[in-house]
Amino acid sequence: MKRVLVTRSKHQAGAFVEELKKNGLDSFVFPTIEIKPASGWDIPDIVSFDGAFFTSPNSVRFFLERLSAEAPGELEALRGIKVFAVGKTTASDLEAYGVTTELLPKVADAVNLMQTIEPGEVRDRRFLFLRGSLSLGTIPKVIAERGGSCEAVTVYENHPPGLEATEEVKRMVLEGRIACLSFTSPSTAQNYFRAVGSTDVPRNVLVAAIGRTTANALEELGVRVDVIPEYYDGPHFAKAIAEALAG
Repeated sequence: MKRVLVTRSKHQAGAFVEELKKNGLDSFVFPTIEIKPASGWDIPDIVSFDGAFFTSPNSVRFFLERLSAEAPGELEALRGIKVFAVGKTTASDLEAYGVTTELLPKVADAVNLMQTIEPGEVRDRRFLFLRGSLSLGTIPKVIAERGGSCEAVTVYENHPPGLEATEEVKRMVLEGRIACLSFTSPSTAQNYFRAVGSTDVPRNVLVAAIGRTTANALEELGVRVDVIPEYYDGPHFAKAIAEALAG
C-alpha cells in the first residue's frame, strides 16, 4: 500500500487520513503546523458591518467559540448579516452555530469566492475578515480594489511545531517509503521544506497541493507540483492523489 505524507495539524489530519484510507492509501502524519488561538483581539461590533468572511474552519472555531462564551448578542448579530465562507467544511461549521452562508463557489478558494460576488455588493460597504496569522490577504485586497472597506481580525496563529520526527521523515522520503507529499496550505508547504532543509524532492515522489493557492506557494519555493484536485476539499484531494499514484 502506497504511503502519503500528511502535513496537516494533528487535530485536522484525521478526516483526511480516513479519505486516503478509503482510496486504498496508507498515511504518515507529520504536522508541520500548529494552530493556536491569537490573543489581544477585541470582539467587533458586528452590526457595524455589512458582511463577514471566513476562510477556514479555524477562523470559525476561534472566533465563534469566543462569541458564544463572551458575547452571545454579537453571535446573534452575525446571523443577521451576509456571511461568506471558503469551502464546504467552513460553511458547515458556521451552520452548526446557526449562521447561514451565501452560495459557495465550486472551487473553494478566496479568489473564486470573490469572483462570485458582484462589485456592486462591495462598493461603499464595510466587511469583517476573520483570519489566521499567515493569511495572504486576498479578500481584503479585492474589497479595497472594489471600493469597500475591510477590518481584518487575526483570531488564530500558525506556529511550526516541534519537528522531532524530521529526520525520520527525511529517511522515509529518500528510501522510497513515501510515495507522495501532500500539502493543504501555503504554510504547511513552507514549514515542511524549512524543516527538512531542502526543496529537492526525489523524482519518484509526487507532490500534491489541495488548491491553486497552495500550488503557487510550492512553485515559488521552486518545487514542482504533480497533483491538484478538481475541487479543493479533502475527499477530492485524496481521490486525485490515489489516481495519480495509480497512473
